[in-house]
Amino acid sequence: MNTTEQLQDSGKYSGKWQARFDFFDSYGAPSDPRYKAALKALPTFRKKLLINGNLIAFFFGPIYLFVLGLWKKNLALLGTMFLIYAALCVIFAILGMQFPKALDNGLGLGFSCMYAIVTNYAYYLKEIKGEQGWNPFQGMRF
Repeated sequence: MNTTEQLQDSGKYSGKWQARFDFFDSYGAPSDPRYKAALKALPTFRKKLLINGNLIAFFFGPIYLFVLGLWKKNLALLGTMFLIYAALCVIFAILGMQFPKALDNGLGLGFSCMYAIVTNYAYYLKEIKGEQGWNPFQGMRF
């Protein structure tokens, strides 16, 4: 019995998390070629979204990662976001321009998508593999 089966027997995780954990156990990290092929083979877009993204993390990323106990990865992502925004603010201040609203909205959407994509595998690494590092992109295909 593998680790995921033991966790399913205990009833600790919802069906969504169990499906994600099973998928990662079977096909590896998102950077693994088997993962990409298996994701393409899923029958519906909804199933693909379930495995590859997290809707709660999209809308509530920084809070949700703290709730899941992924505080190291969350701090790294928040630090990255802060540095990018600070650098852009300095650049626009030097140029004597205001920060463009479209750029601000685009960055916000991009960071939300980043949280949505990173959360599932990061939680799998923490809960199943016992790995709790600072790199939020560990195993990702960026």
